[in-house]
Amino acid sequence: MEYNTLLFEHKDQLAHITLNRPEIGNALNDVLTEELQRAIIECDENEDIRAVLLSGAGKVFSVGGDLTYFAEYAPVLSREIKRFIVQLHGAIARMARMQAPVVAAVHGNIAGFGISLMAASDITLAAESATFTMAYTSVGLSPDGSSTYFLPRLVGMKRALELTLTNRRLSAQEALEWGLVNQVVPDEQLIEDAQALTAKLAAGPTQAFGTAKRLLRASLERTLETQMEYEAEGIAAMTKTEDFIEGVSAFLQKRPPEYKGK
Repeated sequence: MEYNTLLFEHKDQLAHITLNRPEIGNALNDVLTEELQRAIIECDENEDIRAVLLSGAGKVFSVGGDLTYFAEYAPVLSREIKRFIVQLHGAIARMARMQAPVVAAVHGNIAGFGISLMAASDITLAAESATFTMAYTSVGLSPDGSSTYFLPRLVGMKRALELTLTNRRLSAQEALEWGLVNQVVPDEQLIEDAQALTAKLAAGPTQAFGTAKRLLRASLERTLETQMEYEAEGIAAMTKTEDFIEGVSAFLQKRPPEYKGK
């Protein structure tokens, strides 16, 4: 499968998707949205892929939308955005619900779509020098790409509003304190540490991870009783998996489990 705006690598049950428009800060256009959706669907459908790493080539993870592209389509931009945003939102939705955990490794000045994509990932590692700004309203746009869904859940409504309305720039340490990222690591260790974490997740019980992701993401929209019913269904289904049998056997035999994702 060929890509023009991203790199896709699959090795040892780990997929690595790298946004690859470094000359313009991995900015979002229609080709990138289509290729990102294709890559995420491949990760969802390929049973050999048990964890996914997202990163960006060059000096930044992503600066957001490609404003040059937006200007080119100015007379019909509303139609163009509605067309390609279906692909972008399809990629985000599939990423959030697929079995494989998704780790984002972010660096540089992350903005707009870059914030949305990392917020939708399961775990985010940030380089020490990274900064974060929503940026949408600074050019007269409202947010997209799931940020208005995930940001209030990550940092709270008041802080989400502050980030969106004032375009306040957060340092990596502030992003950690606010709950926007999970870890801050030295710049030179970012990819190495993210790959190690992703490899660890790829060796885990993939179906249990996927079920846990969906339970947690849906919990804020359900009543306690409804959520507990879904929990009951989920844990009962997991007892039928090979990984559960392996996990129990390994525990009783006092050895590390060897999960197969089945």
